[in-house]
Amino acid sequence: MAIRNYKPTSAGRRAGSVSDFSEITDKKKKPEKSLLVPLKKSGGRNNQGVITTRFRGGGHKRRYRLIDFKRKKDDVAATVVSIEYDPNRSSRIALLQYTDGTKTYILAPQGLKAGDTVMSGENVEPRVGYCLPLRKIPLGLTIHNVEMQPGRGGQICRSAGTAATLTARGEDWAQITLPSGEVRRVHNTCRATIGSIGNADHMNVSLGKAGRKRWLGRKPHNRGVSMNPVNHPMGGGEGRTAGGRHPCSPTGVLAKGGKTRKKRKPSNSSIVRRRRSGPRYTEA
Repeated sequence: MAIRNYKPTSAGRRAGSVSDFSEITDKKKKPEKSLLVPLKKSGGRNNQGVITTRFRGGGHKRRYRLIDFKRKKDDVAATVVSIEYDPNRSSRIALLQYTDGTKTYILAPQGLKAGDTVMSGENVEPRVGYCLPLRKIPLGLTIHNVEMQPGRGGQICRSAGTAATLTARGEDWAQITLPSGEVRRVHNTCRATIGSIGNADHMNVSLGKAGRKRWLGRKPHNRGVSMNPVNHPMGGGEGRTAGGRHPCSPTGVLAKGGKTRKKRKPSNSSIVRRRRSGPRYTEA
């Protein structure tokens, strides 16, 4: 895929860019109706109507595409009918039709196109789009949609352009290196799909105007220093101020330098080497 820039007919067009959607098979084709379900919005509110996540609301109406993250239909060949756009995620999705007539959606890896054949199972060959247990995947291959627990479905590396690398394997456990540089151990019976997720240029798209962010359901994010003291610890004062204290949340929790991961999270024991701190760290 590539990024398309428009002529600067307005301020929003000047700064904005879009994907050219060249990998989409048929732009006029509607999604598979049997794999669509309603998607209800919460606007960041809980079951009592209280806002628990700020700056959310609005956005374009969507329908959720049911994605097969488990890939449990073993040793049955499936043909890729089309590569489609999914408004609920950054990656593209592929519509599969199995030889028995069943249709499912999967995350579309880089290089997969309409007409290709994919399979899943214990004894299939490690090709792009094929799903295998980690104990059957050769070391050094890039993988995505990796399970954290056997049979639960893929949870790791599902966004556009991401992939993990299978670096080591023991009798019961395998080690994978994530895009952040973190090394994590996963059980050998967990499944993963060969290849990396497509639509890698998604990170280079510039929205260009505030309205496109509203289409995604994101409202303007207000700064704490622009509020009143009753609303935020950093608010108040005459004129613009620097805050007068270290940045914090509306409840006073420090925003920089603190640990955000739960100390007793069950998956902590699976981390062999933590990622380095700092934005956009990638393993050299």
